[in-house]
Amino acid sequence: MADAREVEFQNDIVDSLVASCWLLGSSEHYNRELALYPEDVIGYIQDTQPDQWERFTKHYATDSESALLKSVASQLDKKGTLWVLRNEVKDRGARLRLCSFKPDHDLNSELSLRYTKNRLRVVPELIYSPNGYDGRLDLTLFVNGLPVATMELKSDFKQALDNAKKQYMFDRLPKDKKSNKAEPLLTFKRGALVHFAVSQSEVAMTTKLAGKNTFFLPFNKGTDDGGAGNDVPRHGYPTAYLWEEILQRDNWLNILGRYLHLEETIKEDVHGKKVRKETLIFPRYHQWDGVRSLLSATVTEGTGQKYLIQHSAGSGKSNSIAWLSHQLSALHNVDGTELFDSVIVITDRTVLDSQLQDTIYQFEHQDGVVCRINREEGEGSKSEQLAAALTGATRIIIVTIQTFPFVLQAIQESSGLKDKRFAVIADEAHSSQTGSTARKLREVLMAETLEDDDELTGEDILDATLEARKGSENISYYAFTATPKGKTLELFGRPPAPDKPLSDDNKPEAFHVYSMRQAIEEGFILDVLQNYTTYKTAYKCSGIVNLA
Repeated sequence: MADAREVEFQNDIVDSLVASCWLLGSSEHYNRELALYPEDVIGYIQDTQPDQWERFTKHYATDSESALLKSVASQLDKKGTLWVLRNEVKDRGARLRLCSFKPDHDLNSELSLRYTKNRLRVVPELIYSPNGYDGRLDLTLFVNGLPVATMELKSDFKQALDNAKKQYMFDRLPKDKKSNKAEPLLTFKRGALVHFAVSQSEVAMTTKLAGKNTFFLPFNKGTDDGGAGNDVPRHGYPTAYLWEEILQRDNWLNILGRYLHLEETIKEDVHGKKVRKETLIFPRYHQWDGVRSLLSATVTEGTGQKYLIQHSAGSGKSNSIAWLSHQLSALHNVDGTELFDSVIVITDRTVLDSQLQDTIYQFEHQDGVVCRINREEGEGSKSEQLAAALTGATRIIIVTIQTFPFVLQAIQESSGLKDKRFAVIADEAHSSQTGSTARKLREVLMAETLEDDDELTGEDILDATLEARKGSENISYYAFTATPKGKTLELFGRPPAPDKPLSDDNKPEAFHVYSMRQAIEEGFILDVLQNYTTYKTAYKCSGIVNLA
């Protein structure tokens, strides 16, 4: 039984959601067997697609509403919740959409109107099991009757967040303990997409409930001094950002439509057998906040700006770059024209190449959106491929850091490209260049300040390229790096925020930061200094020599 503090905590969250246009539901109106909120499934289809509903009822003249629920549940069983949210459910000639995501522009009034009719609902104390178990979820969230998230709440004391995690691990099982039958709401892919363990101070989340093997990721903002956790505000809860920002109507639908994706990997086990693994990716807070902030600034400031994203190792840069590149390619001006003609991603990581392709295909469902300039092919074919991609309608172009100076040279010197607008996303994870490759790059970059025997890092090449070819009002740069050099900060950084006290050096700052300290404290990277021992101490301990 929840104590009075937890009840108050729950009520405050529900009141906040209802005040921001979420509907309030009740457990008795929930269909446990199908894991659906029927009123919203039926109502949304009837409100937004009357012609398709009429077509559906012609084939299911008797009890058409029950037939609709069973049809939707069947697709949830086969394809999963995320697929059903983003695709059409086809049945006997009817093509039904279970969610409308915000269109890229407002020129299509029908799509804009349909978007406003999405039904977001919160149900407190949901009795969810069809197998006789009477456990209750503190909060369950639905979009148009489909379950999308659950929340277990704990009032603050020392082990509050751990207790919420344990409740998921030992009481919220994907299969009923007694009957071993599936719990559809808690089944991976088929049920809710994400599960939040929430205390008044911290948040953690998982996309797959697996009993004691359930793995949680931190979902905290971080503190102002760069640490893990959340700062305590003057008013309200430290975790209020979860329901005030993440669950804000537009933000939540945007996360469902443009961030969540199913990552598929195939690996060999110890016996050499190929094993297919699926992971549902939900953005961590800093990833969502970083991408959202960059998109907002780009729309406000226009093209021709530079942004430095200082995200530590362990931040999930590959996903952040995938989300940013896709959404930059979809940005539109108020008149419906595209803000960028192409997005150019600079990387040497083959894992990012395939990840970009797979992730973006889940949003776009079409080939040809992403093109890689293949470095294995000869220079001639590479040049032709590059020219075709830049002049054509390719939305996202992936190049290596070695190719990038030639890309910029082509953009600035080709009459057919001077009026086009490009977004350039640079990933820091590049190998260094030496020898003839470095000398050739110096010639293109006109980088006289670099000695012939200097090793060129990816960051050096990027910095020198921008210095040599200067800025352009038609090119926006987004540089991801964990530890930016002074030159990179100078080129990409911004003046300190007006509300910050001026430091002695008053150095430029990154646009968005996920600090190394936060990554260490959240367990994503190791602290290399934790077991650091000086040579002097080591020698003393070993007894080899007594240094004065």
